[in-house]
Amino acid sequence: MKFMLMRKADKDTEQEVMPSEGLLQDMANYNEEMLDAGVFVSGDGLRPSRDGCRIEFRNGEPLVTDGPFAETKELLAGYTILEVASKEEAIAWATRWPKSDADGNACLELRPFFALEDFEPSAALDQHRQMGERLQKMPAQINIHLAFPGNCREAMTYYAEVLDGRIEAMVTHGETPVAEETPAEWHDKILHGSLNLGGRRIMGADMSGDCYTKPQGVQVHLEYSDVKQAEQVFNQLAEGGNIFMPFEETFWAHRFGMVTDRFGTQWMISNEIDGCN
Repeated sequence: MKFMLMRKADKDTEQEVMPSEGLLQDMANYNEEMLDAGVFVSGDGLRPSRDGCRIEFRNGEPLVTDGPFAETKELLAGYTILEVASKEEAIAWATRWPKSDADGNACLELRPFFALEDFEPSAALDQHRQMGERLQKMPAQINIHLAFPGNCREAMTYYAEVLDGRIEAMVTHGETPVAEETPAEWHDKILHGSLNLGGRRIMGADMSGDCYTKPQGVQVHLEYSDVKQAEQVFNQLAEGGNIFMPFEETFWAHRFGMVTDRFGTQWMISNEIDGCN
């Protein structure tokens, strides 16, 4: 069963009083306990109602009202989604909520989710079920993987600098169980590299001999909302490389360009026209 554990708003949360370091640590420990127990699905804190709005429909017409809203006790400050075997188990986890929150005076509300099995069979229900099946079949992420002839570390380090990303993995051949089967001169080459770009990843690895194929017919496309940022990235990637198409205005984009960098990776950089996507 899936439950939403809602942390109700109070005067402090509506005034955006940020949690103390102690409370942040307590919440992290609490969430990690649930994660280790296999019941934590997700959870987030919500900004004050002044940063949000309400959308009410009157005779089918939407009316948007900006916050803040006066009825603090009816508002939410955050939520946690749990997947447990029973309501009793959900309550057991809820009662372990950190006492450091609101000096032990926080108000929580626990509500179960509807499941498809709660509804009578119908064409609409079948459509919802099909959407759920589609979501299950879709990959959790789509990442880009690049092959290099031996300069993966240099390339990934450069991409991290240009794209302001974070290198989260740089595993060498020599650090793996197959090190003894790998020539000594390849022990410092990269078997798995990963560059995190806000949750999206560019991965890379060094490939030797016939395993390496020069990139051809595939480009990495980067889209920027800021034209100056897009142009800067384009120019940096073009250093030591070849410009296939200058970064300029086109009929489909405010600016667009294509370049092959000095490592052989092909890039498309764009700054789209509003509404073009």
